Amino acid sequence: MSDAKKPWGGRFERSPSKFLDEFGASLPVDKRMWAEDIQGSIAHARMLANQGVISEGDADAIESGLSQIYREIRDGSFDFRIADEDIHMAIERTLTERIGPAGGRLHTARSRNDQVALDTRLFAKRRAVELLGATAKLRETLVRLASDHADTVMPGYTHLQKAQPVLFGHHLLAYFWMLSRDATRFRHAHEAADVMPLGSAALAGTTFPVDRRFVADRLGFVEVSANSMDSVSDRDFLLDLTYACTVTMIHLSRLCEELILWSSEEFGFVKMDDTYATGSSIMPQKKNPDFAELTRGKAGRVVGDLVGLLTVLKGLPLAYNKDMQEDKEGAFDAIDTTLDCLVVVDGMLATMSVDTARMRVAAHGGFMAATDLADYLVGTGMPFREAHEVVGRLVLTLEREGRTLQELSVAEFAAVDPAFGSDAPAAVNIDGVVARRVSEGGTGGEALATQLERARDVLAADTTWLEALAE
Repeated sequence: MSDAKKPWGGRFERSPSKFLDEFGASLPVDKRMWAEDIQGSIAHARMLANQGVISEGDADAIESGLSQIYREIRDGSFDFRIADEDIHMAIERTLTERIGPAGGRLHTARSRNDQVALDTRLFAKRRAVELLGATAKLRETLVRLASDHADTVMPGYTHLQKAQPVLFGHHLLAYFWMLSRDATRFRHAHEAADVMPLGSAALAGTTFPVDRRFVADRLGFVEVSANSMDSVSDRDFLLDLTYACTVTMIHLSRLCEELILWSSEEFGFVKMDDTYATGSSIMPQKKNPDFAELTRGKAGRVVGDLVGLLTVLKGLPLAYNKDMQEDKEGAFDAIDTTLDCLVVVDGMLATMSVDTARMRVAAHGGFMAATDLADYLVGTGMPFREAHEVVGRLVLTLEREGRTLQELSVAEFAAVDPAFGSDAPAAVNIDGVVARRVSEGGTGGEALATQLERARDVLAADTTWLEALAE
């Protein structure tokens, strides 16, 4: 039997065994929320004193005791005991041991159900801000690289086959917009978490004259929860944050897959800095993009974290259930993993070298000007389907001969179809092919310049949002 006195022990004649104490404890996971727990408890104690539920002296003693515990946990000298079950009881036990009955009054008008909901929301808000900041830093790097490579031509692919030439800066900005959508999801997750649940008690509210708005204002929440049962059982905000992490990891995985391909000898478009690569224990020549591969692999872990949380919450009756103790480990892992991977990918991009000459040579293969050649024929009045057929036959012939579209003379073009004029070779010039993509959002230089300006505006708006939160 466990010898530790339980906060609910009055109703029981026997306590769980040491094994069951360890099985049921969430302390190894939720002790990460110690700062949020102390912050919430101080606000709660001040509210109770303001409302005359406890004395000002008790509130002073509680705040002083909690402040001392805060310093000890921060400095690593606090005594965590698994028998405490969770971070809430670890702190409350220590507080009561030190300040006596005043510590026992702290839990007036609250339950661990609304307490853990509060801590988790505070934690989620803080980590959402950190994630948004990390996405902003990575997007800054993408914008800088895109600006540096605003005239670097490379092959664009569909089905992993060469399709049409694009600017490398345009390709990089595709990931900027993916990550910008991720940033929006992190902002929405922060908004979803920004609802104060304390005062809901176990599930039905409390008989004490609490001032929930006071606590919300002190803790920086914009709203107070509307329904006590929903308040203690809601983890949608955690789903939102974990989902945002999952989509971010999918995007990082896609980017890392391209970095892995581009750094291979077959592509040779980029080289990883030595600090973001490793070698082989047997093959001396190897330089492996291990950190890109690890990021790609960790995406699977975060997907699992989301599925796990969804499954935990599926089918739970109102209100709180012990199953919900399992809500944090996966969510915490998703947050930690995503933050780490954002840092890693930012470092890889910032330090890699780009072989622009190799990209340009590759952009001349694969008949990537074929669409422009068909468009040229359409400009002479030929229906597009007929033009498609003419160019398709030409590509088939050149492929057999081992030649490119750029090698054809004016006479050879005219021999294929009399609709081709003396300006036909200009239609397959790779720089011209890129430059003609002037539609909004296209890869042409002018369109890319507009896109870069728009990207900088989006980054500035996110920075303003983050700065407003910090005020």
